[in-house]
Amino acid sequence: MDILVLLAAATGTAFATGLGAIPVSRLGDRAESLRPALWGLTIGLMTVASIVGLLVPGLREGSPPSVSAGVGGGVLFLLASRQFMAHRHVVFGGATGEGAQRSALVFLVLLVHSLPEGFAVGTAYASETESLGLYVILAIALQNVPEGTSVAIPMEAAGSSRRSQFWAAVGTSAPQPAGALLAYLLVSEITGLLPFSFGFAAGAMLSLVVVELVPQVLRAPGRLRAVEGTAVGGLLMLALAALLGP
Repeated sequence: MDILVLLAAATGTAFATGLGAIPVSRLGDRAESLRPALWGLTIGLMTVASIVGLLVPGLREGSPPSVSAGVGGGVLFLLASRQFMAHRHVVFGGATGEGAQRSALVFLVLLVHSLPEGFAVGTAYASETESLGLYVILAIALQNVPEGTSVAIPMEAAGSSRRSQFWAAVGTSAPQPAGALLAYLLVSEITGLLPFSFGFAAGAMLSLVVVELVPQVLRAPGRLRAVEGTAVGGLLMLALAALLGP
């Protein structure tokens, strides 16, 4: 019974990611004028989520060398994925070209990022600390909503449909139920893996911001809006961390 409840909760956190895609898909013609601000919002969300939501918990759970090794692995993963896609015709969410490649990279990075979150859910659920499992599940579900927005923004820019945006956002969190179940069953072993996995996800996400998203903003007009969007996204994630932090 506990396993069924855990799987249902972890599946709910995955669908929470889809909620973040809905406002983006509703923008319609306004998306073009708001695009610099939306790109900035994505940069702010992902940067703060990487530091506050991944690196800090990783260092809390393990040693700096294990987190650093994970960060290095995440950077290499992003660069290798980018190089792989550069030489192939990528179709993602019904779109093609450079925008589809960027959307696919965001999807891949958030997909990788969701597995350690699943580990965290299962580990907390197996803990003897009262209400810790519920706390972590709610925290990750709320955090997943703006991550869904991060998925939808590049897809909207590439011309993907509303349905594609929603299911791609949900798909980035698909590993969470499996990760939660695995951690619940193997809690002592998974606890040791958490620092590396958090570092890996943070490294991939931060390198995505630096290599893909920031250059995209600098090439486009409306840089002031992009800076404002970055500030809003960063403050939103900081507020969320303050609200849900232990």
